[in-house]
Amino acid sequence: QVQLVESGGGLVQAGGSLRLSCVASGRTFDLYTMGWFRRAPGKEREAVATINTSGANTAYADSVKGRFTISRDNAKNTVYLQMNNLKPDDTAVYYCARRPSGSVYGFTTRGFSSWGQGTQVTVSS
Repeated sequence: QVQLVESGGGLVQAGGSLRLSCVASGRTFDLYTMGWFRRAPGKEREAVATINTSGANTAYADSVKGRFTISRDNAKNTVYLQMNNLKPDDTAVYYCARRPSGSVYGFTTRGFSSWGQGTQVTVSS
């Protein structure tokens, strides 16, 4: 059973930056699309960014385009989320998850599994 462990969250002022990391156990990391998701208080979990197996293709929620960057290092079984110009609305628990390559579900939470425990990001105004 694969395990995903997120880290890098914290408290930051608006306009600041954080870099989240998600390390996966096992040897099949490079066979999966990876994604970052978040759940704000009182809201449903939403997709933030996804990246394909090679890292060549990425997708972002409109709310984070131009501010967040997803990347991956397959040699380290790690996916990253660089978050710049953070806003109070970015406050949430951030999760990573994986989905088999070639999924038809598109930019959604559907098909993703092996969710990590999450890391809290709090942006103060």
